[in-house]
Amino acid sequence: MKATVLAHPNIALVKYWGKRDDALILPHQSSLSLTLSPLSVTTTVEFGVPTDAVELNGHVAKGSERERVLRLLESVRAQAGDKSLGPAKVVSRGDFPMAAGLASSAAGFAALAVAGRAAAGLPRDTKAESILARLGSGSACRSVQGGFCEWQRGERPDGDDSFAVQRFDAAHWPELRMVVAILDRGEKDVKSRDGMKQAVETSPYYAAWVKDAEAEVPRAREHIARRDLQALGELCERNAWRMHSTSLAAEPPLCYLNAATVGLIHHLREHRKKGVPVWFTLDAGPNPVLLTDAANEVAAEALARACGALDVIRCVPGGDATLKSEHLF
Repeated sequence: MKATVLAHPNIALVKYWGKRDDALILPHQSSLSLTLSPLSVTTTVEFGVPTDAVELNGHVAKGSERERVLRLLESVRAQAGDKSLGPAKVVSRGDFPMAAGLASSAAGFAALAVAGRAAAGLPRDTKAESILARLGSGSACRSVQGGFCEWQRGERPDGDDSFAVQRFDAAHWPELRMVVAILDRGEKDVKSRDGMKQAVETSPYYAAWVKDAEAEVPRAREHIARRDLQALGELCERNAWRMHSTSLAAEPPLCYLNAATVGLIHHLREHRKKGVPVWFTLDAGPNPVLLTDAANEVAAEALARACGALDVIRCVPGGDATLKSEHLF
């Protein structure tokens, strides 16, 4: 009745931005991501406790934050066919900034989904875990497995065909590096789910975004298969700019970038002219993730720090969400 899981966040190389179904968290288009190590979230779930309790990063969860966790566990009970599992206690801790555009919710809900099913006595099943994680946070479906994962848009209204599949494992491209440049540790003013809704409902560019992003997924797969850093880097930048352009065109305009973000992006261009292979991608937050290789990660870190990074985290392709023997309580 108790299980603990460690899961890694992922960074979308082809972004997910916008839902066609808010309740089931079904996307308008497919997306493709890379799981990042060593960043992680560890979550312990125990059923059969006296009363429901949720603790996230040292504080008691309240309101919608708490409800999202407990709602996912209700889905676990349904999958287990056992409403008598009783109340649940959840404790979750991450080792990187939350709500700063680094996919903390992806790692958190992936860990919760896998731990919840394990605590309920259900066997490992990556499809079922991915669908369950998606119900907590869309991008979480891509953190159940490591390496490069593709969240398939799906067509079914019940969402049974909308889940992530691993296209390449973490060992496929061992030289690849993602350098996280933390320019701002604060929480963003507009959460991703609210920003997506705003873009879907008000941006005149949104339909074009959906069509273009869907077409980029097979191109990204091809670049990854060939381990073509330049082609993948150019695609990542193009896709990130188009996502943020869609948001900037929303009403009111939605801007996740700050001055330091823009400054760092401009410096990347100058360094590429000097022969340094480094590109960026950027989720809904001010902290870019730099795409490079092992031979140039030191140069990428130096560039980020020179542009005002408060901290820099070097990442490699991460692995699957894994069960742990040591619990958080």
